[in-house]
Amino acid sequence: MAPRRPSPPVLPAVRRAAQELGDRRAAAGAGWVARLLGVDPERIDPFLEEVDRLQPWIRTIRNLHREGGRQSYAQFRAPFELYALVRYLRPRHIVETGVSSGVSSAHFLLGIRRNRGGRLHSIDRPIEQRSARLGPHDSPVAVPPGRSSGWAVPPELRRDWDLRVGLSERLLPELVAEIPSIDLFLHDSHHTPKHLTFELETIRPKLRPGSVVLADNTVWTGAAFPRFARSLGARVVRRGRSDLVGLRVP
Repeated sequence: MAPRRPSPPVLPAVRRAAQELGDRRAAAGAGWVARLLGVDPERIDPFLEEVDRLQPWIRTIRNLHREGGRQSYAQFRAPFELYALVRYLRPRHIVETGVSSGVSSAHFLLGIRRNRGGRLHSIDRPIEQRSARLGPHDSPVAVPPGRSSGWAVPPELRRDWDLRVGLSERLLPELVAEIPSIDLFLHDSHHTPKHLTFELETIRPKLRPGSVVLADNTVWTGAAFPRFARSLGARVVRRGRSDLVGLRVP
Protein backbone atom coordinates (compact mmCIF):
# COMPACT_ATOMS: atom_id res chain seq x y z
CA MET A 1 0.00 0.00 0.00
CA ALA A 2 1.35 3.41 -0.97
CA PRO A 3 1.99 5.78 1.95
CA ARG A 4 -0.78 8.27 2.53
CA ARG A 5 0.10 11.79 1.45
CA PRO A 6 0.07 14.31 4.27
CA SER A 7 -2.84 16.75 4.27
CA PRO A 8 -2.05 20.18 2.82
CA PRO A 9 -1.48 22.78 5.53
CA VAL A 10 -4.20 25.19 6.61
CA LEU A 11 -3.53 28.54 4.98
CA PRO A 12 -3.19 31.58 7.27
CA ALA A 13 -6.06 33.26 5.40
CA VAL A 14 -8.36 30.35 6.28
CA ARG A 15 -7.27 30.37 9.91
CA ARG A 16 -8.09 34.06 10.16
CA ALA A 17 -11.47 33.59 8.50
CA ALA A 18 -12.38 30.69 10.81
CA GLN A 19 -11.47 32.79 13.82
CA GLU A 20 -13.60 35.65 12.51
CA LEU A 21 -16.53 33.29 11.95
CA GLY A 22 -16.09 31.87 15.43
CA ASP A 23 -15.47 28.22 14.62
CA ARG A 24 -11.94 26.81 14.47
CA ARG A 25 -13.29 23.63 12.87
CA ALA A 26 -13.97 25.61 9.70
CA ALA A 27 -10.22 25.99 9.17
CA ALA A 28 -8.94 23.46 6.62
CA GLY A 29 -6.47 22.99 3.84
CA ALA A 30 -7.21 22.17 0.23
CA GLY A 31 -7.04 18.39 0.71
CA TRP A 32 -10.70 17.42 0.76
CA VAL A 33 -11.71 19.68 -2.13
CA ALA A 34 -8.70 18.59 -4.19
CA ARG A 35 -9.43 14.88 -3.65
CA LEU A 36 -13.10 15.44 -4.40
CA LEU A 37 -12.32 17.19 -7.68
CA GLY A 38 -9.38 14.97 -8.58
CA VAL A 39 -6.93 17.87 -8.90
CA ASP A 40 -3.70 18.95 -7.26
CA PRO A 41 -4.17 20.96 -4.02
CA GLU A 42 -2.17 23.83 -5.51
CA ARG A 43 -5.09 24.46 -7.86
CA ILE A 44 -7.42 25.00 -4.89
CA ASP A 45 -5.12 27.09 -2.68
CA PRO A 46 -5.70 30.39 -4.59
CA PHE A 47 -9.44 30.14 -3.97
CA LEU A 48 -8.96 29.45 -0.27
CA GLU A 49 -6.56 32.39 -0.05
CA GLU A 50 -9.40 34.60 -1.32
CA VAL A 51 -11.31 34.15 1.92
CA ASP A 52 -9.19 36.95 3.39
CA ARG A 53 -11.23 39.25 1.15
CA LEU A 54 -14.42 37.86 2.68
CA GLN A 55 -13.61 39.11 6.18
CA PRO A 56 -16.20 41.95 6.14
CA TRP A 57 -18.91 39.51 5.03
CA ILE A 58 -17.87 36.92 7.61
CA ARG A 59 -17.95 39.59 10.30
CA THR A 60 -21.48 40.52 9.22
CA ILE A 61 -22.59 36.88 9.35
CA ARG A 62 -21.26 36.50 12.88
CA ASN A 63 -22.87 39.78 13.99
CA LEU A 64 -26.22 38.64 12.60
CA HIS A 65 -25.89 35.45 14.63
CA ARG A 66 -25.20 37.49 17.75
CA GLU A 67 -28.24 39.68 17.05
CA GLY A 68 -30.26 36.47 16.85
CA GLY A 69 -29.03 35.43 20.29
CA ARG A 70 -26.32 33.03 19.13
CA GLN A 71 -22.65 33.27 19.99
CA SER A 72 -21.97 30.60 17.40
CA TYR A 73 -23.91 28.95 14.60
CA ALA A 74 -25.37 25.49 14.00
CA GLN A 75 -22.23 24.34 12.30
CA PHE A 76 -21.77 23.56 8.71
CA ARG A 77 -18.11 22.89 9.25
CA ALA A 78 -16.77 23.50 5.72
CA PRO A 79 -18.05 26.91 4.56
CA PHE A 80 -14.75 28.04 3.02
CA GLU A 81 -14.42 24.77 1.13
CA LEU A 82 -17.89 25.38 -0.32
CA TYR A 83 -16.65 28.77 -1.47
CA ALA A 84 -13.60 27.15 -3.10
CA LEU A 85 -15.80 24.57 -4.85
CA VAL A 86 -17.98 27.31 -6.32
CA ARG A 87 -14.95 29.28 -7.47
CA TYR A 88 -13.38 26.24 -9.12
CA LEU A 89 -16.51 24.72 -10.68
CA ARG A 90 -18.22 27.99 -11.67
CA PRO A 91 -21.62 26.24 -11.41
CA ARG A 92 -24.69 27.63 -13.14
CA HIS A 93 -27.08 26.00 -10.68
CA ILE A 94 -26.39 25.05 -7.06
CA VAL A 95 -29.06 23.24 -5.04
CA GLU A 96 -29.04 22.80 -1.27
CA THR A 97 -31.60 21.29 1.07
CA GLY A 98 -31.43 22.57 4.62
CA VAL A 99 -30.60 26.20 5.37
CA SER A 100 -31.04 27.04 9.08
CA SER A 101 -29.28 30.38 9.65
CA GLY A 102 -27.65 30.21 6.22
CA VAL A 103 -23.91 29.78 6.77
CA SER A 104 -23.55 27.37 3.85
CA SER A 105 -25.94 29.48 1.75
CA ALA A 106 -23.92 32.64 2.37
CA HIS A 107 -20.67 31.04 1.27
CA PHE A 108 -22.26 29.58 -1.85
CA LEU A 109 -23.52 33.08 -2.62
CA LEU A 110 -20.13 34.66 -1.96
CA GLY A 111 -18.62 32.30 -4.53
CA ILE A 112 -21.37 33.15 -7.02
CA ARG A 113 -20.77 36.86 -6.44
CA ARG A 114 -17.05 36.47 -7.07
CA ASN A 115 -17.73 34.41 -10.22
CA ARG A 116 -20.23 37.00 -11.45
CA GLY A 117 -22.58 34.22 -12.46
CA GLY A 118 -24.68 31.35 -11.14
CA ARG A 119 -27.73 30.86 -8.96
CA LEU A 120 -28.32 29.16 -5.62
CA HIS A 121 -31.59 27.30 -5.09
CA SER A 122 -32.25 26.46 -1.43
CA ILE A 123 -35.06 24.49 0.20
CA ASP A 124 -35.72 24.66 3.92
CA ARG A 125 -38.45 23.74 6.35
CA PRO A 126 -37.53 25.81 9.41
CA ILE A 127 -37.81 24.53 12.96
CA GLU A 128 -39.09 27.26 15.24
CA GLN A 129 -37.37 28.10 18.51
CA ARG A 130 -39.74 27.76 21.48
CA SER A 131 -38.85 31.02 23.25
CA ALA A 132 -36.68 34.12 22.92
CA ARG A 133 -33.58 32.21 23.99
CA LEU A 134 -32.38 28.89 22.59
CA GLY A 135 -33.33 26.35 25.24
CA PRO A 136 -31.90 22.93 26.09
CA HIS A 137 -34.78 21.22 24.31
CA ASP A 138 -34.52 23.31 21.12
CA SER A 139 -32.80 22.04 18.02
CA PRO A 140 -29.50 23.89 17.40
CA VAL A 141 -30.79 24.69 13.91
CA ALA A 142 -34.01 26.28 15.22
CA VAL A 143 -34.95 29.70 13.87
CA PRO A 144 -35.21 32.48 16.51
CA PRO A 145 -38.60 34.19 16.96
CA GLY A 146 -39.35 36.76 14.28
CA ARG A 147 -36.76 35.37 11.87
CA SER A 148 -36.89 33.01 8.91
CA SER A 149 -34.71 30.54 7.05
CA GLY A 150 -31.36 32.07 6.16
CA TRP A 151 -31.63 34.80 8.78
CA ALA A 152 -27.84 35.27 8.93
CA VAL A 153 -27.37 35.73 5.17
CA PRO A 154 -26.47 39.38 4.50
CA PRO A 155 -29.20 41.08 2.43
CA GLU A 156 -26.68 42.21 -0.20
CA LEU A 157 -26.00 38.57 -1.16
CA ARG A 158 -29.61 37.58 -1.76
CA ARG A 159 -29.92 38.75 -5.37
CA ASP A 160 -28.77 35.37 -6.72
CA TRP A 161 -30.75 33.33 -4.20
CA ASP A 162 -33.90 31.32 -4.89
CA LEU A 163 -35.05 30.35 -1.38
CA ARG A 164 -38.09 28.08 -1.14
CA VAL A 165 -39.65 27.33 2.25
CA GLY A 166 -41.47 24.05 2.69
CA LEU A 167 -41.04 20.30 2.47
CA SER A 168 -38.25 18.94 0.30
CA GLU A 169 -40.54 16.08 -0.72
CA ARG A 170 -42.78 18.59 -2.50
CA LEU A 171 -40.41 21.38 -3.48
CA LEU A 172 -37.35 19.47 -4.69
CA PRO A 173 -39.12 17.64 -7.57
CA GLU A 174 -40.66 20.96 -8.66
CA LEU A 175 -37.27 22.67 -8.62
CA VAL A 176 -35.53 19.84 -10.47
CA ALA A 177 -38.16 20.05 -13.21
CA GLU A 178 -37.47 23.78 -13.65
CA ILE A 179 -33.69 23.92 -13.99
CA PRO A 180 -31.57 22.50 -16.83
CA SER A 181 -28.80 21.01 -14.68
CA ILE A 182 -27.49 20.63 -11.14
CA ASP A 183 -23.80 21.38 -11.02
CA LEU A 184 -23.37 21.30 -7.23
CA PHE A 185 -25.73 19.78 -4.64
CA LEU A 186 -25.64 19.77 -0.84
CA HIS A 187 -27.92 17.65 1.33
CA ASP A 188 -28.17 19.05 4.85
CA SER A 189 -31.84 18.52 5.64
CA HIS A 190 -33.73 15.56 7.16
CA HIS A 191 -30.98 13.04 7.88
CA THR A 192 -32.49 9.59 7.40
CA PRO A 193 -31.51 6.91 4.87
CA LYS A 194 -34.92 7.10 3.22
CA HIS A 195 -34.92 10.88 2.84
CA LEU A 196 -31.34 11.12 1.58
CA THR A 197 -32.09 8.39 -0.97
CA PHE A 198 -35.17 10.33 -2.08
CA GLU A 199 -33.18 13.53 -2.59
CA LEU A 200 -30.31 11.83 -4.42
CA GLU A 201 -32.63 9.94 -6.76
CA THR A 202 -34.65 13.10 -7.40
CA ILE A 203 -31.61 15.10 -8.51
CA ARG A 204 -30.02 12.26 -10.49
CA PRO A 205 -31.61 13.16 -13.88
CA LYS A 206 -30.12 16.67 -13.78
CA LEU A 207 -26.59 15.70 -12.75
CA ARG A 208 -23.97 15.86 -15.48
CA PRO A 209 -20.38 14.64 -15.77
CA GLY A 210 -18.33 16.77 -13.39
CA SER A 211 -21.21 17.65 -11.07
CA VAL A 212 -20.42 17.48 -7.35
CA VAL A 213 -22.80 15.97 -4.79
CA LEU A 214 -22.29 16.55 -1.05
CA ALA A 215 -24.08 15.19 2.02
CA ASP A 216 -23.58 16.16 5.66
CA ASN A 217 -24.30 14.16 8.82
CA THR A 218 -24.07 10.84 7.00
CA VAL A 219 -23.51 9.03 10.29
CA TRP A 220 -27.33 9.03 10.43
CA THR A 221 -28.01 8.03 6.83
CA GLY A 222 -26.31 4.64 6.73
CA ALA A 223 -25.46 3.21 3.33
CA ALA A 224 -27.59 5.66 1.33
CA PHE A 225 -24.73 7.81 0.03
CA PRO A 226 -22.23 5.00 -0.69
CA ARG A 227 -24.98 3.09 -2.50
CA PHE A 228 -25.73 6.12 -4.68
CA ALA A 229 -22.01 6.60 -5.41
CA ARG A 230 -21.69 2.98 -6.54
CA SER A 231 -24.67 3.38 -8.86
CA LEU A 232 -22.85 6.28 -10.55
CA GLY A 233 -19.46 4.59 -10.59
CA ALA A 234 -18.13 7.38 -8.36
CA ARG A 235 -15.98 7.25 -5.24
CA VAL A 236 -16.99 8.67 -1.88
CA VAL A 237 -14.58 11.28 -0.51
CA ARG A 238 -14.85 11.97 3.22
CA ARG A 239 -13.77 15.25 4.80
CA GLY A 240 -11.19 14.06 7.31
CA ARG A 241 -12.81 12.06 10.09
CA SER A 242 -16.11 13.91 9.84
CA ASP A 243 -19.40 12.63 8.39
CA LEU A 244 -19.40 15.21 5.58
CA VAL A 245 -18.87 13.37 2.30
CA GLY A 246 -18.92 14.08 -1.38
CA LEU A 247 -18.52 12.64 -4.84
CA ARG A 248 -17.87 13.93 -8.33
CA VAL A 249 -19.95 12.45 -11.13
CA PRO A 250 -17.63 10.64 -13.57
